[in-house]
Amino acid sequence: MDFQSADPSVVKSIRQRDLLNCWLRLYARQHLLPDIADFQPTRLDEELPDLVYYRVDDIRHPVRFVIESNGTRMSNAYGSTGRGRYLDEYLGPILGPIVLPVYAECVRCALPIYTISMVDDVHGRAVAYERVLMPFSNGAGVSHIIASLKTISEDGGFEIRDLMRGHLSLPVPSVCVVTDSKLFHRTPNYIAAGDVVEIV
Repeated sequence: MDFQSADPSVVKSIRQRDLLNCWLRLYARQHLLPDIADFQPTRLDEELPDLVYYRVDDIRHPVRFVIESNGTRMSNAYGSTGRGRYLDEYLGPILGPIVLPVYAECVRCALPIYTISMVDDVHGRAVAYERVLMPFSNGAGVSHIIASLKTISEDGGFEIRDLMRGHLSLPVPSVCVVTDSKLFHRTPNYIAAGDVVEIV
């Protein structure tokens, strides 16, 4: 999978930008990955249906990802709950090779990843599935990942149930980037040469 370089402004969703801004503020303190316990964005409760929390199991190689929460959108899109399961087992042999490299890259580079996958719902309507992965650390590499998952269709309504199970088309990423530049968040009222502009 080919990952391009980009800055955080590549993220389209306003809510996902807000989440990433929160991550950037934590990262900018010491230029280190934040602790997941410090991640407390505003209106977090409103975003929980679109968030999935993962624990990185790096005891084995390749690393595996344990699903620690039950994001409603993910459960609907994949057709079942995944809480307590390994992501590779949850995805299965068809979707695993498409999705897992995105998470592996997040661990490898220890930076946020943004993807957009185009997929058709059961009625043949095109849906954009936007994913932001944010890495966190307990002091020894990437220990957790939070994924924000958003779906949108230019056709308006669509059926999210089993959307990502590939009944009509596989959700192959059309946009796949590592956000590896302009990672130093600033407040809107302060501008200095070399500072990175807040995502707006």
